[in-house]
Amino acid sequence: MKRLLLALLLACGAASAQTFPERPPRILGGFAAGGTSDIINRILAEASFATLGQRPVVEVRTGANGFIAAAEAARSGADGYSIVQCATGMLTITPELPGANMPVDPSRDLIPIANFAHSSQVMVVSKDSPFRRVADVIAAARARPGEVSYASAGIGAVSHLSGARLEQLAGVRMLHVPYRGAALGVLDVMAGRADLIITNLGDAAQQIRGGEMRLLAFADGIGSPAFPDAPQIGATVQGYAVSGWFGYCAARGTPEAIIGRWAEAIRAAARDPATLRRFAENGLVARYEAPSDFSRTIAADRATWREVIRGANIRAE
Repeated sequence: MKRLLLALLLACGAASAQTFPERPPRILGGFAAGGTSDIINRILAEASFATLGQRPVVEVRTGANGFIAAAEAARSGADGYSIVQCATGMLTITPELPGANMPVDPSRDLIPIANFAHSSQVMVVSKDSPFRRVADVIAAARARPGEVSYASAGIGAVSHLSGARLEQLAGVRMLHVPYRGAALGVLDVMAGRADLIITNLGDAAQQIRGGEMRLLAFADGIGSPAFPDAPQIGATVQGYAVSGWFGYCAARGTPEAIIGRWAEAIRAAARDPATLRRFAENGLVARYEAPSDFSRTIAADRATWREVIRGANIRAE
């Protein structure tokens, strides 16, 4: 009898996957409209129509570093009709951050679907900065401990931990200046109120192209065709490599076949020439990873950020 029930459940799941979705599903985003995260969601919504046969609706639920959107996805039911963008910080940093307030536990309440986009991290300074190379930053930080400042998108953000990682590997001490979002940090670096920021290329690409900011180096070991001559931080600081990515998760318990439908839609979107063009315009690179590969990426990055958090004694505020 148990085998019969299991067979019926599997058959029902396969049948539902074949017809999924029968109405427009939702892609939930946890960050402000118009930013890199939101742009990626809207690119996926447009590109996935060809695979899903329904055009997903993008909904923005800001707050708690993306966890308000994650909580909405988790409580909306395990039917695949609500997925949430899971960026680097949500899955690999916040769960390791002492004192962090998480409305949901991503390890318990969410299941990875697929990775979609790689966001190159860059070290940028203002056009008037005396720093022209990463070596200049390190030399100044060694000469004036605690005076060279780096901006971030907030305590525990990738930009914060990227700076902390630089301090650890270079053996220097800098001044962390947290902001309520990367955009504000970029503005203050441009104005000279902070010395530098390590952030998504998309957050600063326009200012770099416009000559308002200077790109010192990439932080991810990959770089971007948009700036082929820019060096890597790792060429100066041995072992340094940090990156950001944007994948998607569903409520735990979502049938494997429906996870597969979404993964296929994301895979096709990552190969779509229109996606690749829009990614390039926003400093992004397509990075499709199937559910199992995405899970391994999450585990590896979580271990890296755990080491940084413990070494720098970082706590949520």
